[in-house]
Amino acid sequence: MIRNIIGSVLAVIGAAGAVASPFQSWYDGRHGRDYRVEDLFNGITGTSSDLWVSLLLPFAFAALVTLLGLVLRSRLLVALSGLIVLGFTILWMVRQGQRSDGLTLNSDGTGIGLGVAAALGGGALLLIAAAVMSGRRSRGGRGSHRYVAGDRTPERYGEYGDTGQVGQVGYDEPEPYRTHQYPPYDAGHPPAGSTEQHAWDDTREQQPWTPPPQPPDDRP
Repeated sequence: MIRNIIGSVLAVIGAAGAVASPFQSWYDGRHGRDYRVEDLFNGITGTSSDLWVSLLLPFAFAALVTLLGLVLRSRLLVALSGLIVLGFTILWMVRQGQRSDGLTLNSDGTGIGLGVAAALGGGALLLIAAAVMSGRRSRGGRGSHRYVAGDRTPERYGEYGDTGQVGQVGYDEPEPYRTHQYPPYDAGHPPAGSTEQHAWDDTREQQPWTPPPQPPDDRP
């Protein structure tokens, strides 16, 4: 989160510097808005240029790409905008050097002006911003698992597992086994102490299925 904020601030400063650079001096007091974009490919001439077909056009497009990259948290788009700014600036330097037989930087204000420095600095800041940003993270956390058709899913699972991490399946601990105490089974035997019990005991010996008593064992 902090890295995205710092990267966004650097990207905004870099894009602003790139857009403002055509309104400053680029070479021998000539502003960047006076250079036509087509002169970068066909050779620089002394012909003046309209504002929206000058060097402002690629730099404004780079600022738009930067804004889109910040909204989408895309490091690739922010880096692309920096490459656009640096690419057009370096291309201008090559063409201007061919026209002037080299580039100079003089203390009296002639030669390369502040507009070139602002464009180069803006492009560099955009690349640094892309490196600082952490980008967009995927929604699925680490260790997440998505169940598809055919998978054997547990009967009970939750969003948070026993470890507290999102996406892990958590199972309820099984309840301890409970042993139930049941009275001894005696089919047909009446309750103890009742009249039916005495009648049962008196007639039990008369039942045909009652085994005969065993004689005592007198063996030594």
